[in-house]
Amino acid sequence: ASSQTQAQLQLIGLDDMQDAGYKGQTIHIGIFDSGFEGVNTTGPFQHLFVDGSVDLVASKDFVRNSANVFQYDDHGTQVFSVIAAFQEGSFTGGAYEANYQLYVTEDASSEYRIEEYNWLFAAERADSAGVDVINSSLGYYDFDDATMNYPKSAMNGNTTVVTRAAQLAADRGIIVVCSAGNEGANAWQIITAPADAQDVLAIANVNSSGIRAGSSSIGPSADERIKPDVAAMGVNTTVIKPDGSIGTASGT
Repeated sequence: ASSQTQAQLQLIGLDDMQDAGYKGQTIHIGIFDSGFEGVNTTGPFQHLFVDGSVDLVASKDFVRNSANVFQYDDHGTQVFSVIAAFQEGSFTGGAYEANYQLYVTEDASSEYRIEEYNWLFAAERADSAGVDVINSSLGYYDFDDATMNYPKSAMNGNTTVVTRAAQLAADRGIIVVCSAGNEGANAWQIITAPADAQDVLAIANVNSSGIRAGSSSIGPSADERIKPDVAAMGVNTTVIKPDGSIGTASGT
């Protein structure tokens, strides 16, 4: 692995897995996010298109009901890069030889419950298109319309639409990997939906030493289950920006 991504790979043993030959081959991964600006045009992602590893037929923008996922926002670009980007000698994603489906479910410009339904629709489509894993760096609890807000008691694994959708995906054998949330340093503090789902992997954010970032949401769930489930590096993580350059970002 390259020096810039070595810390984040090493923290969860991905460097050893890659050395053993495991780079995501034959696995189908759906990425649910807010947009993937630059992914289709910049160098660090081009191996995916050369190899036909991005399923452009399955991929879909549910926010504006379009076929173009390579727009709107760079959050998905950066999240996707940690997994899938590759640039010889400078950047190594965690599973850069996997197959991918890209879904825009999150509207970065506002926060309403319709985004939970977008997530549900994307999960149905991804399931029908054969995904093995869903990666969702998203979380919900408060909205631009306060009447939509959830109480903490709703984080019990079976209340919010997005949590129920994530559980249904898990029930079908899909591994659902989900951000625990970025609320650790505010009044909400706890995990956000769908991290509260029983059978999703809720991921906390730690630094390269394994210390929890203050912003990383804590547990337990409203019904006292241990959440988050595992952690990965989310402090100064090396990412690819929409212009193809290497930068850093922090978040759960």
